[in-house]
Formats: sequence, structure tokens, C-alpha cells
Amino acid sequence: MFEPQNGRSSLVTGGLAAILASTCCLGPLVLVALGFSGAWIGNLTVLEPYRPVFIGAALVALFFAWRSIFRPAQACTPGAVCAIAQVRSTYKLIFWIVAALVLVALAFPYILPLLY
Repeated sequence: MFEPQNGRSSLVTGGLAAILASTCCLGPLVLVALGFSGAWIGNLTVLEPYRPVFIGAALVALFFAWRSIFRPAQACTPGAVCAIAQVRSTYKLIFWIVAALVLVALAFPYILPLLY
């Protein structure tokens, strides 16, 4: 079975799923805050029914990224990408940024009523 040497693909998948999960609610609010307006912004809520699917995909991808990124460096072959300390710390930083995006996607619908 193929075992990835780093969590790059899992991080990308998790980040994309987190962004897609928050587009239904956060997207229109950001566009309005930036000054964009129009009736077409209401069409962005069409992704709302798929939000749980995107959040689930983000959580699964984050689990696999966590498993790949936070494993001991001794599990990596010497000279591999996962054995380089700077790359490992960068992946860890990106992991926590993506985890924050997923947290925003999870919490935003509950915090949104407090903003209005």
C-alpha cells in the first residue's frame, strides 16, 4: 500500500474542503464586506446542503495529514522530505492554519447570528 512521505495532499484536501464548507455562509458575508453587492450573492448559498460533506472530508483529510506530519522523524528515511526539520515545521504551521479554517467552517453558522 502506498504510504505518503508527507501530508501535503491531505493538507491541500483539508484546506479545500474547509473553504468549500464555509462558502455558503462566509462567502456572501466577505463579498458584502468588500463592497460587492447584487442579487447574485444569494446564489452562493446553493452549497449549503453539501456543507456537512465538505466538513467531513476536511476532518478526514486533517486526520491523515496529522498522522503523516506528526509522526516521529525516525520513521522517515534519511534525506526524505519528512526528515528535514524546516519542512516539518512548515507543514505543521500549515496544518494548524488549515485546522483553524475547519474550525471557522464548523463554528461560523453558530456565530453568524451574533453578528446581525
